[in-house]
Formats: sequence, C-alpha cells, structure tokens
Amino acid sequence: MISQKVFGTTAAGQEVLAFTLADGAAHATILNFGGIVQSIVVPDKEGNPTDVILGYNDVAGYEQNGGYLGALIGRFGNRIGEGKLTIGGKQYNLYCNDRGNHLHGGKDGFNKKIWNHKIEGDTLILSIVSPDGEENYPGTLEVEVRYTFKNGELGICYRATTDKATAVNLTNHAYFNLNGEADGSILDNELWIDCDMITPTNPTMIPVGGYRMVKGTPFDFNTPKPIGRDIEADDIDLKQGGGYDHCHVLKNKCGEYVKYAVVKSKKTGITITCFTDMPAVQFYAGNGLNQQGKHIFYGKRAGFCLETQAIPNNVNVPEYAQRGSSILEPGKVYSFKAAYKFGI
Repeated sequence: MISQKVFGTTAAGQEVLAFTLADGAAHATILNFGGIVQSIVVPDKEGNPTDVILGYNDVAGYEQNGGYLGALIGRFGNRIGEGKLTIGGKQYNLYCNDRGNHLHGGKDGFNKKIWNHKIEGDTLILSIVSPDGEENYPGTLEVEVRYTFKNGELGICYRATTDKATAVNLTNHAYFNLNGEADGSILDNELWIDCDMITPTNPTMIPVGGYRMVKGTPFDFNTPKPIGRDIEADDIDLKQGGGYDHCHVLKNKCGEYVKYAVVKSKKTGITITCFTDMPAVQFYAGNGLNQQGKHIFYGKRAGFCLETQAIPNNVNVPEYAQRGSSILEPGKVYSFKAAYKFGI
C-alpha cells in the first residue's frame, strides 16, 4: 500500500510530496524531490519501530544542508576525473564541484530535481527527462526509477534511454545507521562485503587505473567486522579518503544479480542484506557528515552508504569500463537494480 502527502515546498515554491510504502510493521518514505529515501522504519529485536535512515524533517534541510542524504544520484554517481568526458572523439567538460573533479551529477544533479510520479499497485515510479546539454552532458536522457517495499525489502530499479551517446551511472545515496538514525555512530555496525579488490585513488579520490587486493588490508570485509575496527589504520588509501570512501569491485559479472553485503547492529538486532546486478559498490563511512539531522546533529561517521554503481571514472579508464561501461548508446537501455532487505 502506498499513501502520499505534502512534505513541504521548495524555496522556489514547488510542492514536494512524500510517498509512504507500507509493509506491515515497517514502512519506507520516498520524496519526489531528488528521489530521496527520507526514512525506513523497521522493528528492532524488541519490536520497537526504528528509523535507520539519516535525513531531514523538512525540504529546506535537503535543499540547504548537503551531503546528498538519501538522494537519487545522476547523471553520474561518484566522480569523473577533472570532469573530462570523451565520446566519439569529442570532449565534454563537465562541471567540477569536488577538488577539480565532477561529482554526483555536477552543480544541479538529479538530487535537486522534482521528479514526475505515478503509482502502479505497490510500485512508486519516478521519472525525469534530462535535456541535451544539461550539466554539459550530451543527449536527452529519459530516466525512470521504480521503488518497492515488500517483505522488508526496499527495491530500486533504474532504467534510462538516450537519443545520443552519453554517460550514465545512477545510484542511491541513502545513509544507514542500524542502531537507529539518532544513535550518532556506525562504528559498531558489523559489515561483510563479498569483495576481493578496491580501486585505489589519487589524492583527489579519483580511481585512475589498477586494482588493490583487500586481503591483509583495512579494506578486507570478507570476514564480518565492525566498521570502526580498522578505520583509523595507517593506510594511504584510508588517509586520502579520511576513512572509508572507496569503490569495492564486486565478484559478479555486470548484470548478474547477487548478494554482496550484510550489515548488522548488535544494539538493535537489525540487519540489512544487500543485492545488486551492478559491478561495484562505493562504501562510504560518512567521514564528512557535519549537519543537523532529523533528531540529532550528524557528526563524522553517523551513517554509512552502500552505493551500487559502475566503477567511478570508468569513462576515462578502459580497464574499469571492461567491468561495466557507463557509456549508453541510442537504442540501448540502461537497466540495473539494487535491494536492501531488512530483518532481525
């Protein structure tokens, strides 16, 4: 069952709607502003309703306070080095908004848009048309994202088509804390990631080629461990990211749907089991959080993200594109999915 209500208005006077997807004792709330996952409330081990999503209580929070909390990211999730995109021999210079690089769609990404909406049964469908030249990307891109919340599982299905070759890498930037949104720290949340490699970066967090095996490093989550156990280790990649903010290359082939991560809280007993058919996930430990949230001030590492995607900067690194290219051609369909299943 999906219900809707007015969440508020933007500074420009646009109405923002909140859609609540009910699932027994649990529910998820999605906004048509930025496709934002505003809350996910699930019962803890004592049956107490617990919101596990960081966010804001009003539209102004999402407009002003940054951090991409809960947002749908596009055209390109994560980073493109120096904002350089070359397609068919032509270079497009994208807006650089992060240390001289293009991040999360640029100046006005999909996270700042009011999306069209419709409801089909238990599915919320958000859609948008990004015109040719927006943020200097080529091609008119038509995007549709479907949200479901059934049997404790939030499903997100992404689809896009273009009339001109372009780059697209959609993801969701939800921040989780399985202790509860108002707990303030995710360092004791226990994480398992089915991954043997990360992509090392340059000092501005751009993967520029090559892979790093995780075995014997702080990035090894093949045996579950608390997120905070090794986060302050003396490691060049950790230091450059200020903690975990790295692309974990998954073992599946691009398009093969697999379980890739499990996160657990001993405090609440809540778990997330994560699935995707994308070839990578950016694990971000909220190192830069510094804003007032729903119920508390979100400081450093108050939430974590698992952003399924193609490898960042793959448009400039052929060996990364081999694991899943972000170049979308006319007549082709960009189609990927991710799911987060909650339990005890």
